Amino acid sequence: MDRRKKKQISLKGEKVLSGRLEALLAGICRGEARAIGQAISLVEDNEPEADELMKRIYSCRQEAVVVGITGAPGTGKSTLVDQLVEKFREEKISVGVIAVDPSSPFTGGAILGDRIRMMRHSLDEGVFIRSMATRGYLGGLAKATGEAIAILEAAGKKYIFVETVGVGQDEVDIVRHSDLVAVVLTPQAGDEIQAFKAGVMEIGDLFVLNKADLPEAERAEKQLRSMLELASSGDSLPPIVKTVATRGEGIVELKATIKALIEQRDKSLAYSRKKKLAGWLLREIIREKFVSLLSQVIEPEEFDALVEKIMTGKIDPYTASELIYKKITGRN
Repeated sequence: MDRRKKKQISLKGEKVLSGRLEALLAGICRGEARAIGQAISLVEDNEPEADELMKRIYSCRQEAVVVGITGAPGTGKSTLVDQLVEKFREEKISVGVIAVDPSSPFTGGAILGDRIRMMRHSLDEGVFIRSMATRGYLGGLAKATGEAIAILEAAGKKYIFVETVGVGQDEVDIVRHSDLVAVVLTPQAGDEIQAFKAGVMEIGDLFVLNKADLPEAERAEKQLRSMLELASSGDSLPPIVKTVATRGEGIVELKATIKALIEQRDKSLAYSRKKKLAGWLLREIIREKFVSLLSQVIEPEEFDALVEKIMTGKIDPYTASELIYKKITGRN
């Protein structure tokens, strides 16, 4: 049964879940890693049962603190997250990690596999780590990232770290999903810091200067602070924390800074971010359902024929889209 046939206009009542989904939901609520992984796979693969499961997930989740970790390739984001997980677990805080990897163009699967980097946490029941492929999705975040966060919240994770694929300035989408965004840089990134656009500087609530044992670290910190002053529109600047993640240096300060910023955050700003995420997610779900409907109404051969007509100049893409829209809606 396709997902479209399951939709209901009424907001009252819930469908009875299948025995398999009931068991999956129960496992998630108990924080079982296998159930969490299976649920994320359902939404990643757009399985027919995913919608019904997510309806129940959203009704029982408890909001966690979501920390976005972003930055260019090679800045040590994964090592930082690995070290942060260790420090949060010292306080018995349940942690989730979503590591968004570039996709294989052939399989759509994650090709870096951040879980391999963090295997030392694999036996800790208080930690769940998952790599997700972008599958061609723009903005550095996997399409199902928001749903994966909700699943981890339902599983009782208190802090969720979302590490995004290192594609630089296109990663501003992480703001939608995060309560706090940490931008990771290295001392070698001097030219990169100068080239930063204001939009990228503005997404950072916190800046991490990793590999701070390098000779250029002091100069890079001054340069970064200068850029933040130029980009700032307020009285206070986002903090800069220097770390050497490979040796665990600066991680305690980084953890303390994250917790302090969360405690100090503007509640109205936090609500505004959540509202924007809800609106974005609603649009994504509608778009997904429309694409599913399109594939049911228009045969691939018919779609290809329209594309061919566009290529030969027999029709323009706007008129072609109107023909498809009329066929879907039944309007003349």
